[in-house]
Amino acid sequence: MATGFAQAFSRTDRRPMAMWWWTVDRATMGFVALLMIIGLWFSFSSSPVAAAKIGAHSPIYFTQRHILFALVAVGIMIAVSMLSLKGVKRVSAAIYSGAILIMMLLPFIGHTSKGGQRWLDLGFFKLQPSEFLKPVLIILIAWMFAEGQKGKGVPGVTIAFCLYVLAIGLLLIQPDVGQSFLITIAFGACFFISGVPVRWMVGLGGTVMAALVGLFFWAPHFRNRLIGFINPDGDKYQVNAALSAISNGGLWGQGVNEGTQKRFIPDLHTDFIYSVIGEEAGLFMLLLIIAIFAVIVVRGLGKAMSMTDPFRQIATSGLYIMLGSQVFINISVNLGVIPPKGMTLPFISYGGSSMLAMGLTMGFILALTRKRAGEVPVTEDNDHTKW
Repeated sequence: MATGFAQAFSRTDRRPMAMWWWTVDRATMGFVALLMIIGLWFSFSSSPVAAAKIGAHSPIYFTQRHILFALVAVGIMIAVSMLSLKGVKRVSAAIYSGAILIMMLLPFIGHTSKGGQRWLDLGFFKLQPSEFLKPVLIILIAWMFAEGQKGKGVPGVTIAFCLYVLAIGLLLIQPDVGQSFLITIAFGACFFISGVPVRWMVGLGGTVMAALVGLFFWAPHFRNRLIGFINPDGDKYQVNAALSAISNGGLWGQGVNEGTQKRFIPDLHTDFIYSVIGEEAGLFMLLLIIAIFAVIVVRGLGKAMSMTDPFRQIATSGLYIMLGSQVFINISVNLGVIPPKGMTLPFISYGGSSMLAMGLTMGFILALTRKRAGEVPVTEDNDHTKW
């Protein structure tokens, strides 16, 4: 692919597609493509078992849909990565408004599943607006934090807090503690990177702890799941099944489509695809997946820290931290370290909303990290150079 584009576009070509190709982070795109290929490969293994559980007409029902969602996600990623910085802000504001509106309506028209009312049933697939809310919220709060730093009278921090509180409030109504926790991590990171006083960070941390205690008493679904996980005699069927699958895989795995323990995992193609990969491809494949995500996130944070534009720095860092946190949570659940959260493994798990939202997230990252006219790398000697 890279060779084909390089042959099609010269560095002096001023057409939009050519300029995009030579300014976008192609290495990150390559890593994302590799993760998608891994996800599609193991979809062929997990789909027959998952399809049989719902009585689907075709054993590759979920694989077919996975391929469709992946292709659309790639299209979204490329289209969004071509946006200007102003375009990134405008698109984020539009999607945030739409997601908030739909989430307000979910208590009345939403589809209920697994103890939560988080989806809008569109017939051909179930839309989860909170998945799209996550990246655009990070963009908007980064924008507000950056505006607040300019000292021109814009109450950026206040607006950012209002955007965050509105989103979290609607998530907790569903309830969706996992997404709320993930957004809070990313929001706290943006808060810290923007240079707010330490006492504010302490206050935010205290508020989150108080909220978790309140949720324990207010949300039965959250309380029962936590107690079940902590209690040695609690219901850990799904986690134990995932651990058995990973253990059965050993170092090299049983072979693609040769796993047997995966048949006992309820959400094998979505939240627990990592355990399916562990059984069929072994420990080394699991470590490779972790390594790919680690390279994406660490490399991305390094690029973010080299930026002098506050908006781009905060937004890029927040998006990468959110991505890394979701990966950490999903893998931790598969390993039985934390209670199940209903959170997918980015670019690998099956899930329409998740895959499309990840395409949107990576599109924003690529748009924010594209090389732009007049940019120079930041060093100790030119620390104050404006990009």
